[in-house]
Order: sequence, then structure tokens, then C-alpha cells
Amino acid sequence: MERTVRIELHPTREQASALQETLVQFTLAYNHVCAYGWHQGEKNGVRLHHVTYYQTKALCPGLVSDLLIQARVKATETLRSAFTWKAKKEAAYPKKVARVQQQGKPVPVFKPVRCPRSQHCAVRYNVHTYTLDWQTQTVRLSTTQGKMSLAFTVPHFSERYRGCRITTADLLCCNGRWWLHVVVDVPEPVVQPHPEVIGVDLGLNRPAVTSTRHFLGTRRWKEIDRRTFRLKRKLQSNGSKSAKRHLKRLARKQMRFHRDCDHVLSKRLVQQAPPGSTIVLENLTNLREGVRHRKGEGQRRLHTWSFAQLYGFIAYKAQERGIVVERVDPRHTSQTCSHCGYQARNNRRSQSVFHCRSCGYQLNADLNAAINIRDKYCLAQNGTPVLSGPLSDGLSSQASA
Repeated sequence: MERTVRIELHPTREQASALQETLVQFTLAYNHVCAYGWHQGEKNGVRLHHVTYYQTKALCPGLVSDLLIQARVKATETLRSAFTWKAKKEAAYPKKVARVQQQGKPVPVFKPVRCPRSQHCAVRYNVHTYTLDWQTQTVRLSTTQGKMSLAFTVPHFSERYRGCRITTADLLCCNGRWWLHVVVDVPEPVVQPHPEVIGVDLGLNRPAVTSTRHFLGTRRWKEIDRRTFRLKRKLQSNGSKSAKRHLKRLARKQMRFHRDCDHVLSKRLVQQAPPGSTIVLENLTNLREGVRHRKGEGQRRLHTWSFAQLYGFIAYKAQERGIVVERVDPRHTSQTCSHCGYQARNNRRSQSVFHCRSCGYQLNADLNAAINIRDKYCLAQNGTPVLSGPLSDGLSSQASA
């Protein structure tokens, strides 16, 4: 399995100037390939290489051939993603127009997907263009001024990856500090399979509830997020110089706070599961398009919910303990009684109370949904029909289809 180690470089003034020039030329090559591929409708890497290689070589004479190829590879990946997003957006616009016309609202303006362009594209290195020595804590990088050796430091939380085999790396500059994101290859853990399956219900009010009756997350997270949002809104309405200086200090604070919360939540969730067990999550796709909130706090919290980032954190933390992470279709898991299986929309009396209309069973609504998620996966594994819905096995691959 692969992990990314974020190490800080300590270049001299001359080395920093060479790194900056390398970053500028790599970005120029990347933008040139993106512009050609976008206007020509081309996303095939081989054809893009044959057409753009000598042009980018003339534009960026300081880059070695391997860095030019890596710029083209990154541009190809971006173009494929952009063309996919463009087709998806164009297909969804007529449906969106029909929906708003049915509601009697004005037709929204279509915002086309533009050509991808980067101001600071991270330089991608491979085993041919950089060498890293864990013992001396030095790295040798290809730059526009030739190869240079730079000192680096490893953060304390990444010390366990020291000495692992390196693969690729990305060089980037953030607020005047140079960082190298090194991808290392870590051996897979050898863990005996465990029969336990834990269902997890994710939400905005309670961040995570497991089928083993663990309510994870802290209520104060919500208030901290509200306080930061109110402060930023007040400073933006003020508009003074001191308010702008304060806003600059608050830049990316909410994003860092959400990231920290997701790290804490994923770590606690993985710790609840024994090694070799299975964690089952909801396959939350197209959530913001399918759920409608009135303008206000509910809509803001929905659009700032980083559930995809949380999925990624849970997946890589679980992999280190040999835990399998699966996803199931979330439909009707909140409306079905985990005791008798009766499904009705009015089973859920409020946000936190589930009261079955058929058998009278009462339980916390999020805990009931977590149990249903676990049972849905277990039934799918046994070949038994799952909770109501068109899916046959309840797995994420079928849900996305």
C-alpha cells in the first residue's frame, strides 16, 4: 500500500530561486498541453505527447525530458477529468431547467466548464529525476540549474515511514516554504479475518454512529464552525483594513478545522473495529443535488460537509489495520425498522427519534440506521434480498451504476 509523507525542504537562496524557476517552467508546460488538448478535444496521452513534446521543449528549455513528460501526464489526467465533468454538466442542465420550470422559478444560467489552467502546478518527480536519502536527510532533485542536493526534515507523525521504498514525489511551494510530498510503498499488514461487521451512519447532527452503539464526534465541533463562520461574515461586512488583515489570518481556517475533525473521527472509528473486521458506510453520491435545504445554516452545513474526505481518511487508516471498508446503498435505511423490517417515511418522528408504526419499537434514529446499514451488507453477502430498492447486492459498485 502507498502512503504520502509530507517533508519540508530547507533550500538556500540560490536553490530556492532554481526551484521557483523549475516550478514556473513546469506550470508553463502543463498549461500548454492542457490548452491544446482542450481546444482540440484530445485526451489521449500518446497523441498529446507526439504533438506537444517539441513545443513544450522549446517553451521550457530548462526542464529535462522526464519532467516534460510528467507535465504532459498530469495535463492528460486533468483533461480526462475535465471532459468527464463537462459531459456530466451538459447532460444534467436540461433536467435542472425542467425542474425549475416546474417549480415556477427562473431558468438558471448555464455555466460552461472552462479549459483547465494552473498558476502553480506541483512538479512531479519520479525515480529518474530525484533521489532521497533517509539517513542523511537529503534529497537530490532535477531543476533548471541541474541537480541539487537539499536538506529536509520529516514530521514526527511520519517517522514510522522513514526508510520505506520511495516511488514518486510532488514539489510545491506554500507561503514561501518548500514541501516535497513523497509517496512511499508500505508493506500490507498480515491480519487474520474477523467476522465482525460494523455499520456506520454518517450525518451532520451526529458525525458518526456505529451499530455497536458508539456515538462518535463532539457537539462543540458544530459551535466552533458556527463561530468561525459568524466572525468571517462580520469581518466581510465591515470591510476595513484591519478587518481584511484579520480575514487574511483566518484564511483556510475552516478547511483545516474540518480536516482535523475528519482525522479525529476516522481514527476513533477505526479504533472501534477489531483488526480484520469490516466497516460498512453509506455510499453518499450526488448528495448536494438530491437534498434540498432552505437558504441558511442547513444549506451551508450541507455544502461544507466533507464526507468524501472522511471516506478517504477511514479507508487508509483501516487499511493499515487490515480492516475492509465497504459501501452500501443508503436508500430507506433511515425509514426501516431494524427490529421488524417495516418501512414507512413517518417511522422517523424527529431527527433523533425512530418509532416504528408497526411494532412500536423505539430507538435513536441514527443508531437504527447504522444497524440497517450493517444488516444490509450482511444480507447482500448471503445472497438474500436487501432492504427495499432496485439493488441486488447493495454494494457501492452497483449503487453508483
